[in-house]
Amino acid sequence: MKKVSYLRPVLFTLLLLSAVISSDAQDSLWKDYTDISKINLVKNISKTVSSTYNSKKNNPETGFSDLRFLPGLKHTGTIPNEYVSKMILVQFNIRNSADTVVSVYFFPGFYYKSIRLFRVTKNGIEKLPVVLPSINDSAGFRRITLTPHDSATLIAELGFVKTYNNVVRPRLINSEYLPSFISEISSNHTGNNTITYILCGLLLMMILFSLAGFYQGANPEYLYYAVYAFLMGGMLFAQAVFSFHATQASYFVEGYLDYMMQAAGIVFYMLFMQRYLATRSKHPFLYKLYNTGIVLLIESLLGYTYFHYFTDNFNLENWIENISKILLLLMIIIFLVYSLRHWQDKLLRYLFWGNLWLFIFALISQIAVFLSPAFKNLPGIFGSSVIYYEIGLFLELVFFLAGLNHKNRRELIVQTKERETLKAKNLLQEYEKEIAVYKAQQEERERISADMHDELGAGMTAIRLMSEIARNKMKENTPVEIEKISQSANDVLNKMNAIIWSMNSGNDTVDNLISYIRSYALEYFENTPIHCKVLTPEHIPGIELTGDKRRNLFLSIKESLNNVLKHSQANEISITIEINQVLSIRIADNGKGIDLQNLRKFGNGLKNINRRMESIGGTFAIENNHGTVTTLILPL
Repeated sequence: MKKVSYLRPVLFTLLLLSAVISSDAQDSLWKDYTDISKINLVKNISKTVSSTYNSKKNNPETGFSDLRFLPGLKHTGTIPNEYVSKMILVQFNIRNSADTVVSVYFFPGFYYKSIRLFRVTKNGIEKLPVVLPSINDSAGFRRITLTPHDSATLIAELGFVKTYNNVVRPRLINSEYLPSFISEISSNHTGNNTITYILCGLLLMMILFSLAGFYQGANPEYLYYAVYAFLMGGMLFAQAVFSFHATQASYFVEGYLDYMMQAAGIVFYMLFMQRYLATRSKHPFLYKLYNTGIVLLIESLLGYTYFHYFTDNFNLENWIENISKILLLLMIIIFLVYSLRHWQDKLLRYLFWGNLWLFIFALISQIAVFLSPAFKNLPGIFGSSVIYYEIGLFLELVFFLAGLNHKNRRELIVQTKERETLKAKNLLQEYEKEIAVYKAQQEERERISADMHDELGAGMTAIRLMSEIARNKMKENTPVEIEKISQSANDVLNKMNAIIWSMNSGNDTVDNLISYIRSYALEYFENTPIHCKVLTPEHIPGIELTGDKRRNLFLSIKESLNNVLKHSQANEISITIEINQVLSIRIADNGKGIDLQNLRKFGNGLKNINRRMESIGGTFAIENNHGTVTTLILPL
């Protein structure tokens, strides 16, 4: 019995000591008051708070007695998706040891679309009035004011923005330090934003380039790419401008707009790729793949919008976003495999490398989202998941520009060939028209030549024959007129034969021309005191010569021979014909020579010769060299 009596006091003492220790521990955690009068800059109160999660349907004002706060914060990093749709209640104690009224600002962290403060009283809790700072980033701050030597237990009810970047990190900020605090938060992300702005500038240039290409060629593919670049650049720019800011615009961008712009931009990118690669005709598999991707993205946009605005199921909303991104990564893998199988297509090779780097860095970005706490410990810009995506986007843009340059160069070559082909086709059509006209002219010439030979030639021959018969019958009493009729008929017949010869297309060669000149010249001087010699080449090439050139050249020679007979007083004439690159005809006599100072007696003969030779691209020259020398040259 003695033994038992000794144990009872000992056990009682141990229980009392344990209760005291437990009470002290509870007071140090639950009753730890933060003196707001001693906050010069900012005070992190994460270790001195208690917290609990509450359904949005439960009002803390009516159900305060049912709330069960636990020491500290349940989640020190980003909030898990299943808790985003709930309200977190953070309880903390403050006091004011100063002799004056002190105000501080409560800042819970990012991102909270609703912040309500309550003060615990003897009868429950009462809601504090909402007092915002007079600054741009006012939505994330609430002013707390205590009278001198006052203390209070406050509860902050926080409603999350629907995003996976929510973090609970409650702080109390000195009112005067608040602008500097906001600037400090922004400056922590300046490096990230600089890279983003550079990439946005590149995308802006691509927008202008694409619009210029669309207006010049009316190619829809450039318009699709311009919309894609605008949406992607707009998404990145909005994140750089609004991220880590406590405004309603920031909450809208972070919670809804960024994914909508990204997904819509990729839809237009797929439309662009269909036109850019001509997938319908050249790559039917890619055409179906992109169509599938477009349908899936449109469905994800509709589903994402529905769950964002009409339900509180953020877990499913975030699942839609993540599944869409995973499927896009899978589509990139399929494209890479397809490109490897069509490696001979140089354009696909450029796109392969661009999509490969985009896939690698987009995968790292997605891993950074899933393993956010691990990546946030990385130095500098490498702690941001957006930076990895921007690096991949930049490399994809570089290889895309290289591919675009290759495609434009290839299209330029094709267009040049098409223009040359079209030009050659048009020239061929013109040549065919000219040939048809030429054939028609030739046929008409031959018809006229045949008609002249058959009709006029026969008539003139009959006149000449009848005049000869009449002269023979009359003998010595032949009238002068009959002699003139016979001579005129003979001259007309000769001229007509020359015209018929020039019009006959069968004579359109150099050798026929030379033969006719030789025959005509010898016959022309046959009954005259002038001896005629014609010197021709041993070999005369069968070069074609049009009837117009033959006729003008022959008439020029005929006029020259007529001048020799009428004016030269020569007894010898030589006609030398040479053929090289040109047809050269030299007519020289041994007469008195031409008086170059007085050419009036020749009338219009020499002018006609010069005009005829110029009309066929030839030249005419006349000189006095131991007689008269006339030179006619015609390029062949």
